[in-house]
Amino acid sequence: MPFTMPQKHRSHVLLVEDSIAELRWLMELMTRSRFRFTVATNGMDGYHKAVLQQPDLILLDVRMPVVDGFAACRLLKADSRTQQIPVIFLSAANDVSQRIEGLNVGAVDYICKPFDELEVMTRVNVH
Repeated sequence: MPFTMPQKHRSHVLLVEDSIAELRWLMELMTRSRFRFTVATNGMDGYHKAVLQQPDLILLDVRMPVVDGFAACRLLKADSRTQQIPVIFLSAANDVSQRIEGLNVGAVDYICKPFDELEVMTRVNVH
């Protein structure tokens, strides 16, 4: 059996977004940036995938069906299996009170839509 070097770890990002257009844009961005990614379309699905897959980072929309982003972030931060995973909100819900709520429920960052590709990738790389 030939010896092979282990592949360099590629960061895994969980994308939680209910807008198909936004999700496609994020998937393309993650692919170009050589990140592995998993997709969820509501907060509860995102929470379950985070528990099972243990991503390195979660990009989370606020306004979604079933469970919104704030509630999903609370679930993530209350669970010992996911509480250390950084969460960045990506949302059109961008008034100051909503950004503050996002940070108060446990997010490390909050990016307002429409967002710039360079800004998103810079913040992803920071966290």
